[in-house]
Amino acid sequence: MDKRTTAAAVVSELRDGMTLGIGGWGSRRKPMALVREILRSPVRDLTVVSYGGPDVGLLCAAGKVRKLVYGFVSLDSIPLEPHFRKAREAGAFEAAELDEGMLQWGLYAAALRLPFLPTRAGLGSSVMDVNPALRTVRSPYADGEELVAMPALPLDVAIVHMNRADARGNGQFLGPDPYFDDLYCMAAKRRFLSCEQIVDTREFAKFGSVHTLKINRTMVDGVVETPNGAHFTECPPDYGRDEAFQREYAATAKSADAWAEFRARFLDVESEAAYQEAVRAWRGTK
Repeated sequence: MDKRTTAAAVVSELRDGMTLGIGGWGSRRKPMALVREILRSPVRDLTVVSYGGPDVGLLCAAGKVRKLVYGFVSLDSIPLEPHFRKAREAGAFEAAELDEGMLQWGLYAAALRLPFLPTRAGLGSSVMDVNPALRTVRSPYADGEELVAMPALPLDVAIVHMNRADARGNGQFLGPDPYFDDLYCMAAKRRFLSCEQIVDTREFAKFGSVHTLKINRTMVDGVVETPNGAHFTECPPDYGRDEAFQREYAATAKSADAWAEFRARFLDVESEAAYQEAVRAWRGTK
C-alpha cells in the first residue's frame, strides 16, 4: 500500500483536545515540519506527550497546549527550552512531570494495550509528590516489593521523523539513537512518519544494517517526504543542529515583540517550503 501523503493532510486529522505524541529527543530528530504545519492550523487544546524540545516550546508559545506530559524539555545546547519555561512559569498548561523511564513505560503500556506497568522509576523522588494521582502496587510474589503503577499513555496521533522511509511506511534511522519513536507509533491510533527522503525498499541496505529499520509499515498510516524537515534540530548524518538559528529562536522568549517578529517571519508563512526559504534568506544575512 502506498502511504505517501502531505503534512497538511496529516494535520487535517487533528482535532481540538486530542492527545498528540511527538517523537525525537530534546533538540534531536524532531518532526519539525509537521509541528510547523500544526502551528499554521487552528487546532488547539492539545495534550502533548514528548521528550520535549522546540516542538514543545513552539506549541506552548502558540497557545496550542492544554496539558503537557514530559520527561524534560530541552534544546540540548540550551539546557531548558525557554518558551516552555515561560509558559510553565505562567501556569499556561496542566503539567505532568515524569521521570524519563516512567514516560517510556507509559508509552510501552499503551503499546501493549495494558492499563499500567510496574516500575521502580520515580520511587523515592518528588515525582510522586507532583503527580498525586500516581499509585503504587505491591508485587503478588514472595518479594512483596512496592512499585509505581505507571499508567498507560495512549495517544490519538503520533508523529515521528526518520532519515529514510519507503512508500509503505517502513522507516530507517541513521543517527546514533532510535529514541522511542517506535513506542510512540505503537501507542497511537493514527501514526505518521516524516522523513528526509523516500526511497525504494531495496535501498535501505545501502544506508544501514537491519537494526536501523526500527519503524515497520504496520506502525505507520502515512509517510511525508520533508527534506530538512527536522530543522532546526539535528538529524545526523544528514545534518547537524542549526545552533545559530536555535539561538535566534531561543532569544525570542525574552520579548513579546521579538516572538511576534520571529513568528511572522518564519512560522506564519504559507508552507514548509516558504519556511525553508525564509531560513535561507536569514542565513544569508548572517
